[in-house]
Amino acid sequence: MFRFLRREHASETAVDAREVLSALGPDGLEVHSRTVAVGAYLAATLVVTGYPSEVVPGWLDPLLTYPGRLDVALHIDPVPSAQAASQLKKQRARLESTRRSGMDRGRLDDPDTEAAAQDAAELAYRIARGEGKLFRLGLYMTVYGLDAEHLADEVASVRSIAESLLISTAPATYRALPGWLATLPLGLDTLKVRRTFDTEALAACFPFASPDLPSETVMEPGGVLLGLNTASGSLVLWDRFAQDNYNSVLLARSGAGKSYLTKLEALRQLFTGTEVMVIDPEDEYLKLAESVGGTVLRLGDPSVRLNPFDLPARTGTEGGQDALTRRVLFLHTFLSVLLGTELAPGERSVLDRAILATYRAAGITTDPTTHSRPAPLLADLHAQLTALGEDTASELAARLDPYVNGSHQRLFSGPTTTRPTGHLVVFSLREIPEELKSAGMLLALDATWRRVASGTRRRRLVVVDEAWRLMRDPYAARFLFQMAKAARKYWAGLAMVTQDADDVLASELGRAIVSNAATQLLMRQAPQAIDQIAAAFHLSRGERHHLLAAPRGCALLLAGRTKISFSPLASEAEHSLITTDPVELAADAERASAEEPGDPYGLPDLTGLEL
Repeated sequence: MFRFLRREHASETAVDAREVLSALGPDGLEVHSRTVAVGAYLAATLVVTGYPSEVVPGWLDPLLTYPGRLDVALHIDPVPSAQAASQLKKQRARLESTRRSGMDRGRLDDPDTEAAAQDAAELAYRIARGEGKLFRLGLYMTVYGLDAEHLADEVASVRSIAESLLISTAPATYRALPGWLATLPLGLDTLKVRRTFDTEALAACFPFASPDLPSETVMEPGGVLLGLNTASGSLVLWDRFAQDNYNSVLLARSGAGKSYLTKLEALRQLFTGTEVMVIDPEDEYLKLAESVGGTVLRLGDPSVRLNPFDLPARTGTEGGQDALTRRVLFLHTFLSVLLGTELAPGERSVLDRAILATYRAAGITTDPTTHSRPAPLLADLHAQLTALGEDTASELAARLDPYVNGSHQRLFSGPTTTRPTGHLVVFSLREIPEELKSAGMLLALDATWRRVASGTRRRRLVVVDEAWRLMRDPYAARFLFQMAKAARKYWAGLAMVTQDADDVLASELGRAIVSNAATQLLMRQAPQAIDQIAAAFHLSRGERHHLLAAPRGCALLLAGRTKISFSPLASEAEHSLITTDPVELAADAERASAEEPGDPYGLPDLTGLEL
């Protein structure tokens, strides 16, 4: 037998909803054809009837932050999946029928119909895979003014902002009262003017979204200021060392401002205590290095040499029995780049024996205690190849002869003269002949990597400008890829800067390097390369058009789900150090020559002239 307990509820007093609404609402309403007089204000409601084809998160922010009194209401009604699939099926059939009837009558394809058919098909497949849902969205805006003239000005301002966002609006004529009610916090859609949105588009319309970086990213203590957000005008602070890895890739056409942005970040990374090393093929970083007390290594100068046979210091993980093996493998890569061709298996076998014989002749073996002895030179390898007496060895020796005894011997003819030390190290490659630029870049990158791997662990940034020179060679690209994968272990970031996207994205290694960069920066692109870049970085049509028409210096930051467009922001002192604009440099030179002390009347100096 069960006993049911009877609960005694407290007596509830009935509340009259009319009394509550009368207390919350205005004293009176006066309804006109397009306006409603609400107390001391006039209100007019605008109905959104047209939307842009593509939007970004926070695209409604200009309306939500309107300085005047503006109420924006979003009414969202989910559509059941079965009903959504049925509606999309009918829509696709209607569009396909329209397209086929036009073809049967000999008409040209309608771009709008084709685009709508493709979008409907893509959306149908996404809903079928469960990747999204459909929603019915109504967007209404109520503008308030003190009088009719003030209200007209406010409505014109709001419609102007809406047009800049590619939004079409219409007044709620003869429906002023339902329009005003639709924007009150009552959840009543009294207008029922709706459009169908998918999940992604609806998420971009969410009123609390923002075009700025996430707050946890902005508040990182190690971030540096990159510039101003082009959408909101706020500051863009970014910390590459707070990402999954510290690498970055910057792709831009020539003259888009990629070196300017790279130098600006490098300078501000120095302020945070980060050690910066730069591979500079065109002497664009010399002025910056001289101004901050950096070290400049001018490869190609007779007094500056780097020996590719140098073994790493016996500190860190590379100092061990495998150090010699690693150096031999690097020499295979270096010599392949130096000779400008991929070595055949037979040539690699002969070269491997000759390299090991060269180290043995210098008293260096796999025993780590012998690694402190003076390293051999390229001339010693040449002598070992000659001594082997084989046809393949003799051919390799003949190909190495210009770099040992010929016109290209300056960079490789002796032991290392200068070590890369300092908070900013710039490897200047401008004096190296064009035929040796790739080999010189690889040699400088190897010296940089040995410093990163064998030195004290600290934040380091390695900048490789004009990286397309290395990406053209498969061996050099493989070395760059290995460095990109291992840099994070040593608290270092690899920053690749290039203007030739095809050399990076056309190869499998190049795409792997891009995928291993948590920070990706895109600047103005050429029309010939935009399709490849859009496919590699999964850009929308709006982002494609943005990169094609982006002003000089404007960049698109891609990091996971973050997509931010910004323009670099530099002080006058920073700008003078990092700009390479020939027009500005010529103007500065003329200004400096005009400010030199001299006769104010421009008369020639006759001091010391014998009469």
